[in-house]
Amino acid sequence: MDPILVIEATESAERIDALLARSVEGLTRSAAQRLLEQGAVTLGGRPVKKNHRTSPGERFEVVLPEPEPAAPVPENIPLDVRYEDDDLIVVNKPRGMVVHPAPGHPDGTLVNALLYHCGDSLSGVGGEKRPGIVHRIDKDTSGLLIAAKNDFAHLALSAQLSDHSLARTYEAVVIGNLRADSGTVNAPVGRHPTDRKRMAVTQKNSREAVTHWEVLARYPGYTHIRCRLETGRTHQIRVHMAHIGHPLLGDMVYGRKKPELGLEGQCLHARELTFVHPRSGERLTVTTELPDWFEAVLKKLRG
Repeated sequence: MDPILVIEATESAERIDALLARSVEGLTRSAAQRLLEQGAVTLGGRPVKKNHRTSPGERFEVVLPEPEPAAPVPENIPLDVRYEDDDLIVVNKPRGMVVHPAPGHPDGTLVNALLYHCGDSLSGVGGEKRPGIVHRIDKDTSGLLIAAKNDFAHLALSAQLSDHSLARTYEAVVIGNLRADSGTVNAPVGRHPTDRKRMAVTQKNSREAVTHWEVLARYPGYTHIRCRLETGRTHQIRVHMAHIGHPLLGDMVYGRKKPELGLEGQCLHARELTFVHPRSGERLTVTTELPDWFEAVLKKLRG
């Protein structure tokens, strides 16, 4: 939980960023402006504009970000490697593993495991906190993820993400019966206007998001689907399927607020990755089977 600080203005017509920088130890004017841009400073429950000038007695609530975690360290955590060469590695991430260190998850992440497995051969494009990480999947989403071992590969793979030539295919179980056999959700995704930890379909401060889906099997009250991402926004499949009235089974953030079929966390697996190898130019496809926990869900649905 991000700490909240209450700051009371004592002077009139002082710039709000100046007040914040003066009141919060270690906070610069530019960092204060970023907090204002993010809507992290409110007055009476409403976000404060960057050009706001204070009046004595005004009380501002400031949501301060958690301190940055220390640089990750190598940890001997087993990896399920599905492809590896001198430029990149594709791993099958287990459900429950966080991709990189973050507040509340300082270690035990995929990055810690990659640092041990790859040694110093991970790209630095993502910074020291996310070495090698080209794209991410959520903690409770399992499946394939690609990491770069050098900056050349990282930049090339990032370009493929941008031009949508790096194809990512997922399988999921959603709640309800989708009427059509396939479809596309084209709806912009951005930060939720009132809950900073969630994403939402919104026109404000959002980015284009496109998800293609098709039905694989139907069960009473549930549908097994395949999803192909055209874009890769945070929580995209989860937000898009909830948006059309079919949230993912087990997704207690965007769907029903209690576990179903013994599942806590979204029923989502990254099944296939297709990309052009940065160095050889060869088009590669890496696939993985459905994990045991996903198969157990399908078995319950068939039963």
